[in-house]
Amino acid sequence: MGHNRDIHTRCDDSIVTMTEAGIQILRRSRGYVPESLMMNFQFPLPLLACGGHLKNTFCLGKDNHAYLSHHIGDLENLETINAFEEGIEQFQQLCDLQPEAIVYDLHPEYLSTKFALQSSIAQKIGVQHHHAHIASVMAEHGLKESVIGIAADGTGFGSDGMLWGGEIIVADLAGFERYAHFKYVPLPGGEKAIRQPWRMAAVYLQLAFGEAFIDLDIPFVQQLDWSKWDVMSQMIAKKLNCPNTSGLGRLFDAVASLLLLRSEVDYEGQAPIELEMIATPCNESYLFDISNTVPVILDVAPMIEEIVSDLQNQVPIARISGKFHFTIADILAKQCQRVRKEAGLNRVVLSGGVFQNRLLLKNLFQLLIRSEFQVYINHKVPPNDGGLSLGQAAVASAQLNQ
Repeated sequence: MGHNRDIHTRCDDSIVTMTEAGIQILRRSRGYVPESLMMNFQFPLPLLACGGHLKNTFCLGKDNHAYLSHHIGDLENLETINAFEEGIEQFQQLCDLQPEAIVYDLHPEYLSTKFALQSSIAQKIGVQHHHAHIASVMAEHGLKESVIGIAADGTGFGSDGMLWGGEIIVADLAGFERYAHFKYVPLPGGEKAIRQPWRMAAVYLQLAFGEAFIDLDIPFVQQLDWSKWDVMSQMIAKKLNCPNTSGLGRLFDAVASLLLLRSEVDYEGQAPIELEMIATPCNESYLFDISNTVPVILDVAPMIEEIVSDLQNQVPIARISGKFHFTIADILAKQCQRVRKEAGLNRVVLSGGVFQNRLLLKNLFQLLIRSEFQVYINHKVPPNDGGLSLGQAAVASAQLNQ
């Protein structure tokens, strides 16, 4: 079908899937937008939440309505930035709304953040990335009391300036406390490490074995480009362009590369997707360490050692993948049990792009249900950064109402 009409608002197809925990929207756009989401609270004033950098959406809040935009996409070129700004103007007209507050992610390099900080709107509110993820679920389900939040994604700017992404927090809409996180590891080359998962595989091997990992008798090490590793190891030692990250998505990248599924990716999440696709169901867990610090540090070095041992013993990679998925679910479920024992909380909220992995979600959901937790996930907005703006709006509203 062809036509010569101008396109005034670009609107992608929506994507919905079924999971163990119910319906999950991966992209909320055509067919859902511009219908508002009803909140069980009142926005104290009209506000605009600008969302994140990838899979961007924005959200307008007015009265008890949250107007989440169509899928804008990754804010990485002029066309998408223009669509973002034009979309905001169109929605303001559609909703008859002039924002009196503007909400943004804490990452200083996000273009959505720069847009907010440069805005003429006087009242500006920054919201931590993973708090917004958890708040998006809380807003959907009308949860106001404190919950155990598990926020799992690739990277998001943390309150300490590090790149978070494997977080267990105790949160309400107004604030949060970081209870536990996966151990920080360097992200060598920054964004380049996301596009080249072999870098994270080498980092985790070094974490587990030290420099002796170069003598390991496994295919990944045998195929490693040592000239590249030499440069990268010097970067890590000198802390040059190697920000620390606790991102769970990067651990999935590392294991996928260790199993030789993918050394470089063509699109976001490709390595973890392929890792999930080959996995066979498993109810056994690898070893892991848990610190007695505050916050608790979750160390997967023992798991990496066991994965290497399995590779040396020619265990099928499908079984290794299945056992890895179950281990991550087991780690997270055990931490929820610890939080419940210490804080008396029984509601668990799951959000972040890693929970688009249906096998991980299934494993964790089942473990939590068996432990008699109440479990909540995103049903009306995406768990990825496409739902971030709703969480930002909910957090800002709660803080303004304090």
